[in-house]
Amino acid sequence: MLDEFVDEERIAYFSMEIALRNEIPIYSGGLGVLAGDTVRSAADLELPLVTVSLVSRAGYCHQEINTKGQQIEHPDPWQPEDWATPLDAKIAVPIEGKMVWIGAWLYVLKGHMNGQQPVILLDTDLDENSAEDRRLTHTLYGGDSTYRLKQEIILGIGGVRMLQALGFQIREYHLNEGHAALLALELLRRYAYPKEELRPGESPYNLPRVRDLCNFTTHTPVEAGHDKFSYDLVQQVLGDFIDLATLKLLAGKENLNMTRLALNLSEYVNGVAKRHAELSRKMFPGYRVKSVTNGVHPFTWTHPSFAKLYDTYLPGWCHEPELLARAECCIADEAIWKAHQEAKQQLIKTVKEDTQIALDPALPILGFARRMTTYKRPDLLFTDIERLQAIARQQPFQIVLAGKAHPKDEGGKRLIDLLHAHQRELADSIPIAFLPNYGMDLALTMVAGVDVWLNTPLPPLEASGTSGMKAALNGVPSLSVLDGWWIEGCIEGITGWAIGDGKEGEEESALLYQKLEQVVLPLYFKDSNGWIAVMKGTISKNASFFNSHRMMRRYAAEAYLR
Repeated sequence: MLDEFVDEERIAYFSMEIALRNEIPIYSGGLGVLAGDTVRSAADLELPLVTVSLVSRAGYCHQEINTKGQQIEHPDPWQPEDWATPLDAKIAVPIEGKMVWIGAWLYVLKGHMNGQQPVILLDTDLDENSAEDRRLTHTLYGGDSTYRLKQEIILGIGGVRMLQALGFQIREYHLNEGHAALLALELLRRYAYPKEELRPGESPYNLPRVRDLCNFTTHTPVEAGHDKFSYDLVQQVLGDFIDLATLKLLAGKENLNMTRLALNLSEYVNGVAKRHAELSRKMFPGYRVKSVTNGVHPFTWTHPSFAKLYDTYLPGWCHEPELLARAECCIADEAIWKAHQEAKQQLIKTVKEDTQIALDPALPILGFARRMTTYKRPDLLFTDIERLQAIARQQPFQIVLAGKAHPKDEGGKRLIDLLHAHQRELADSIPIAFLPNYGMDLALTMVAGVDVWLNTPLPPLEASGTSGMKAALNGVPSLSVLDGWWIEGCIEGITGWAIGDGKEGEEESALLYQKLEQVVLPLYFKDSNGWIAVMKGTISKNASFFNSHRMMRRYAAEAYLR
């Protein structure tokens, strides 16, 4: 089954999580969804990738909302054999002084055209391993720092060894975030100079060769967000895999910083938006960090009603999404509005089925859905309840929310509690629905069915963000804080609206209310032609550019073929 994938050189794409499909819950949020869109575009463009990730048998978490509005997490296991094929190869990696064996599953991601991509999912749940080691690939981002380090050994070191055992010819390696940085240590060992060629005291490691093989995409805009491990823990778990002096030179003196390790051993480094690349250069001065702004997969994130519309008026848009730039002039207003109403009715139906809340199709729906954590600030809209009610009395609107908090993120869980408290408080004035167990399918229903996509991160913590890009493919404009991709995507009044101007010290809640009350809602209620013009602007200016086809063509031209 692997024969068709091992006959040409490939780019090895490593990601701790990846969103392959809704039924395979091995992703937690934007990082995994981006990885999935990367591979989907590679399939469509027939770029030779092979992806390496973890099987994460226990999934991420299945979210239940109890009667008090609190998140209850349940395991979300999946059966690899239902979707993937077991592979014969087994390799081992050193963990805590013993060899832990790793098997693999092959998932073949098939594009909607002719392309397909191999995805290798690493699995330690083997008879050869102890009960403890069998669980190392069970839970995505589970356990403590020791568990995390062991998972990153499996992903990075184990992934390189598995590709070799399976017969893949690897041209280069692409690290999607620093979780896989240990793969560079495996390459250092693999391409070490022969001892007999070394002068006394000379390092055996061929750093230029390894750097030339590695590309690194960083996603984290703050120092505290990067994976770090104490060297005591590293020596306990990984032993003398690489001598400590060399490791400290490459990964930091105080602890093993996975981002710094990746930076030092990658020739090509990029951030995921222009602002994020600027921040990364400031965080890590002396490194050349380029910017390739993220994108989303056109076919996956376009509602069927809009896909049919684009097929009619802009044939070929899936392969060349830049054709969407013609939406403003080539698609009639009535056709855009009809497609949107179909998507909106599907969302209204989903809300009714899941929450028993009946939304009014005549009223605008504000949507907010993403990983629930404090810096995303889902509560910003509810800062001043009286002001929000006053706006709704004059210009009524509805709100649909969704998102999971990490099981260990108490702050994120409290936000979910708070949102439900606001829902109860506003029950008589603003219809609010919280849809449980946010995943890929629900995400598409929401980004296509709402009228306005709301995004309120605390700058500069949004490295990129992609949910607003998905909304743009469906003609849904964003109302967002100027952070991440929206700095590039916002053309005021044409693709959506900015909350503030990005300056520090702004009272963003007040600015949000002002923009909502004075600009967004009046346009919706009083100028339908003007509203549809913004929808068209969103498609032609943003959907045509912020897609993963453009992103992958950039990677191919600037990273893979350098």
